[in-house]
Amino acid sequence: MVPVRPDLDLEVVVPVGAEQEELDHLVLPELPDATDGDGRGRIASEGRVDQDDEIVAVDPRVEVRDFAVRDGVPVPGLRDGDAHDGAITALVIVVQKYGGSSLKDVEGIQKVADRVVATVRQGQQVCVVVSAMGNTTNELLALARRVSPNPQRRELDLLVSVGERVSMTLLAMAIADRGVEAQSFTGSQSGIVTDEEHVRARVIEIRPDRIQQALAANRVAIVAGFQGMSRAREVTTLGRGGSDTTAVVLAAALGAEWCEICSDVDGVYTADPRIVPDATKHERLSLDAALALARGGAKVLLADALAYATEQGVALRAAATKDPPGTGTLLVPGPVVEPFAGIAARTHAELLLADVAAARSLHVPVAFAWPVGRELALVVPLDNLPERASLVLPPGVRSEGPIATITVVGDGVADPDGVAVAVEVLEPFGLRGWAADGVSWTGAIHSLHADDAVRTLHSALETRT
Repeated sequence: MVPVRPDLDLEVVVPVGAEQEELDHLVLPELPDATDGDGRGRIASEGRVDQDDEIVAVDPRVEVRDFAVRDGVPVPGLRDGDAHDGAITALVIVVQKYGGSSLKDVEGIQKVADRVVATVRQGQQVCVVVSAMGNTTNELLALARRVSPNPQRRELDLLVSVGERVSMTLLAMAIADRGVEAQSFTGSQSGIVTDEEHVRARVIEIRPDRIQQALAANRVAIVAGFQGMSRAREVTTLGRGGSDTTAVVLAAALGAEWCEICSDVDGVYTADPRIVPDATKHERLSLDAALALARGGAKVLLADALAYATEQGVALRAAATKDPPGTGTLLVPGPVVEPFAGIAARTHAELLLADVAAARSLHVPVAFAWPVGRELALVVPLDNLPERASLVLPPGVRSEGPIATITVVGDGVADPDGVAVAVEVLEPFGLRGWAADGVSWTGAIHSLHADDAVRTLHSALETRT
């Protein structure tokens, strides 16, 4: 049973017994291709439980979307004419992900609990994915470095997975105190199966049986983001921002209506508004454009999560926790169509020079590369490493020090005119190399100049479009 209108104690159930008697005051939707003699589909009353409560049985062939909406909550239509337009699908599954900034302290956890319970009161089944509280992950990584200059990645995964487990249990307690049942699950308990790559594992399978059972039992399912378990039964983590990936893969596996990524940022902007105050917020943006920005270093959403959403056709919404559902930026499947989707920077990276043979022996992610004589220049993101010391260089590879990359995304930014604008703007900031792929352009500069370079290039590109 799932409540549709809690304040009226109305519930919708799947009938398994004999014929039920219809309540006079309910307008029950008709099923055009299957009736039970009275012109109606198998939507009927289970009978009155007490003076104010009714249970309505719904044939699986009838869309629950036939119920009307009042005050944003789906309710059966009324014979007295008090039915409302704008019917929506009731009892949908919604996945909400809350970041560390939203859960940074007890007050934040209480506010998230209020938002989750409000969603439940609207008649929705809610699966919540949580990040670690505040700066917990960084603190655990710093602790690891104090103990060992080069900690083993398996042990790092076990260590940092603790953060999300703290968040999930505390949030479950807060939700239960509000009269709504909640159950927390680790990544392995949620059925998130990954490959064997520690620190940056990839999800290869979802077995959400326990999550589905919790939702069917009318509980909020709270999942520890960022983590899973390999087929070798080892705890793994999905890399920085991996809670976004957890939310998206669960949304796809559960058939969720949407996946809402909630943080302290109210959407996707043309640039980080903390760096570019006049950046513009997108009301709607293609997933491909958002993916290109994330791969360039934008931190609102994780690239792996966006790639999976694109592959599975999952609609996302980037919203602020303080704002009601339906706000923020809607991210829809599709190619890049925006002339200027935005600009992103990655500042925590290392520039390496390597001969071709040595480059093949590197087992680290490379953001992009370009030839320098007989060598390759490689930009290696350090986001998933506790410190620069964790980057072990094989023979034939040397470091050129910290580097920043600036990525521009848009339809036409990699055309000759767009490239000329970007190169001209970034050359005064020490442009070391660049690459383009059709809908994005990326240049490498000294990390100290990144913010000034972003502001200058953003202004030039907005003027151009």
